[in-house]
Formats: sequence, structure tokens, C-alpha cells
Amino acid sequence: HAEVRFGDAVVMIGSEWSDEYKSPLATQGKVTQSIHLSVREDVDAHCARARASGAEIIAEPQDQFYGDRTYRCRDLEGHIWTVSQPVRAVTREQAEVAGGGLKITGWI
Repeated sequence: HAEVRFGDAVVMIGSEWSDEYKSPLATQGKVTQSIHLSVREDVDAHCARARASGAEIIAEPQDQFYGDRTYRCRDLEGHIWTVSQPVRAVTREQAEVAGGGLKITGWI
């Protein structure tokens, strides 16, 4: 069980506890959700703490064409997390060019 608090809001990631709520460990590693966490600073230090806590680092921290630095990890129950930090401002048009002509919709 993990909790992340944002003001009065709480996001909980729970363990397997019934037939309807399975951990990726019980589904041959299949995940049914995507967890993305954006941090304000030092995503590399965040990655080091995740590794030290036992997470498997799937993708090391790397700058992305859309302006974030990201890494991916699998927690002890098999949930996959993407953790990012904005490191530079990029327009949608710049990201599309840098992404090899990828058409991006829903840019915020």
C-alpha cells in the first residue's frame, strides 16, 4: 500500500486483496493501469531512491523529445511507474518535429 497526497486529495496504490483486485504478480506481470508521477525536481535522485527501495529500473532517466526527463520502474508488486520531471519548455510543434513527425493531440 502506498499513498500520495496532493493538498486534500489522496491517491492510493493498493495490494492484491480479493478476486477482483489482483496484483501484476498474480497475472503473469500484466498491468491494467498506467501510473505516471511528475516530480518538480531531481528525477535522477528519485530514481536512485526507488532503486534503493527495491524497485526494478526498467528505463534509466533520459531526456525526452517533449521536454521531460523520465525513468520507468516496476515496484515490488509489479506495478509499472513512469516518473518525469519537466526540464525544458517545448511547443507541440517542436515535439512533433523532434518525435519524427509524430502527430500529437491533446497537448497541454
